[in-house]
Amino acid sequence: MKGRVTPRTLQQIAEATGARLVGDGSVEVSGVASIESASAGDVVFVEDEKHLPAALKSPAGAVIAGEFAASLRCSKPLLISDHPKLAFARAARLLREGSSLGGGRQHGGVHASAVIHPSAVLEPGVLIEERAVIGERAQVGENSRVGAGCVIGAGVSIGRDCEIYPNVTIYPGSALGNRVIVHAGAVLGSDGFGYVRDGKTGHYEKFPQVGRLVIEDDVEIGANATVDRGALDETRIRRGAKLDNLVHIGHNCQIGEDVVIAAQTGLSGSIVIENGVVLGGQVGIGEHARIGEGVMLGGQGGVLPNKVLRGKGAAFWGTPAQPLRQYLKQLATLARLAKKQ
Repeated sequence: MKGRVTPRTLQQIAEATGARLVGDGSVEVSGVASIESASAGDVVFVEDEKHLPAALKSPAGAVIAGEFAASLRCSKPLLISDHPKLAFARAARLLREGSSLGGGRQHGGVHASAVIHPSAVLEPGVLIEERAVIGERAQVGENSRVGAGCVIGAGVSIGRDCEIYPNVTIYPGSALGNRVIVHAGAVLGSDGFGYVRDGKTGHYEKFPQVGRLVIEDDVEIGANATVDRGALDETRIRRGAKLDNLVHIGHNCQIGEDVVIAAQTGLSGSIVIENGVVLGGQVGIGEHARIGEGVMLGGQGGVLPNKVLRGKGAAFWGTPAQPLRQYLKQLATLARLAKKQ
């Protein structure tokens, strides 16, 4: 479903995305769409030349395409980019500037049913929706939005231009940077799963969970994800990291910049994920492991506690995780053995 947008000229989009305009730059567009669903006011994109004819025949007002379309003569305006999909994403963001969670940025304000502690600080343009609770000394930055039913604990800091969807809970003392997106049902800053076993009685006693959670700028956290605060120090999610739905990050974890973590992945405590790592769905990583910069770990991969995976651009798969080529070789060997039975 399309939200409300701010119409832009193709010249403005070209300047914002770094694309080269071929055609009438005064044409205005107001949305993005797929080739199949596009209307006259939409922009579409193609990464493969074979899809270009369909895009040109569509009602779309303009097409973002690669260099393969640069010399084409047609009546439809073109935006030529080395990375059409990236340019399309940037165009979409430009068109939705000033929009809000449901589509269309509303003016700041506090709903009558919201509960705001007198010591909380709400900067200009903040929007607080129905039944949200803002705790003591909490701060919400300029133009941020806190959705219906959210609970923002004491001393929480939320930066500017953040989008906090409904029913998010942020525990006391947590800090969020600017332009952070947190989807519905996420829980941030909860206690880590830390216990000490009494060898005499067999009972477990809770280890102190008095650290904090820090989330840096431009992080996105999926629906029903959970991120624990540090036990004694901090859990930190660094700039630009993207967490899918149902991801769990344990206490004391350090997540690097531009890390991507797919759904249902679970990280134990004190794990270091370095910059640019990609973790597939349902990955499981044991405590104190380290995943080196730029490593790619395939879906359902498992990493043992204290294990270190290194190799920028290297792919690992399986449980325990191993280099992809080695993993595939083992699968081939097992297949040959099975045929001999």
